[in-house]
Amino acid sequence: MKQVINIIFILLTNVLLAQNAAELFEKANAAYRDGSYSQALKTYHKTEKLGQESADLYFNMGNAYYKLNQIAPSIYYFEKALLLNPLHEDAKHNLVFAQRMTIDAIEIVPKSVLQRFNMAIIYPISYNTWAWISVVLAFLIAGFFLSYYFSRYTTNKRVFFILSFVSVGLFLFVLSFTIKAKHHYNKDQPAIIFSPKVSIKSEPQLNASETFVLHEGTKVQIVQTIDNWSKIKLTDGKIGWLLNTDFKKLK
Repeated sequence: MKQVINIIFILLTNVLLAQNAAELFEKANAAYRDGSYSQALKTYHKTEKLGQESADLYFNMGNAYYKLNQIAPSIYYFEKALLLNPLHEDAKHNLVFAQRMTIDAIEIVPKSVLQRFNMAIIYPISYNTWAWISVVLAFLIAGFFLSYYFSRYTTNKRVFFILSFVSVGLFLFVLSFTIKAKHHYNKDQPAIIFSPKVSIKSEPQLNASETFVLHEGTKVQIVQTIDNWSKIKLTDGKIGWLLNTDFKKLK
């Protein structure tokens, strides 16, 4: 009985939190429409603290920061929106506008055909989704095999055998996509520079030589962390060290 009461309490709490978050979200949207962008952001952040994150919430926060000419947080929240929903076209569109206001012009190293395929097909879909597709295909394989085994007619056996064979091939492909997507998610540690100007060091030390300079809004990839320092890599291949206080991780 106590367990049932606890479950009901948790469900009611979640419902109330969701309702409160929805009300705050609409209140923030109203403030945004009225041009009160700072007030809208305060309310959006309250919604975020309730744990009701969504691509639309982060998209709206990015817009509000953009209106206030705060480029780093604007880019940060557009990127957060795209992490939750890589197909959010409005976030993609507005991110381009925000990135045009950054100072650093960083080239992108050309990618191979396989890398482009991964970026376009595999990575935009979460590894959990690929895993569920694998599970569905596994059930199809079992169903086709059972149908083949118990079928009395040669024609049907041939059809179910072919379907089983094709399903196994698709299952192996999707399973490999799941592993790749999982590996990419774990390895991918993007961050946005928040400090107006950052000196990137050759070593994780304040007195180390400067290798290059970055400015707010630039996206970097975290590849290693030592104490208060992180090693970053840019899309053009440059590598250096900066303090953890100079950026915010997207994940």
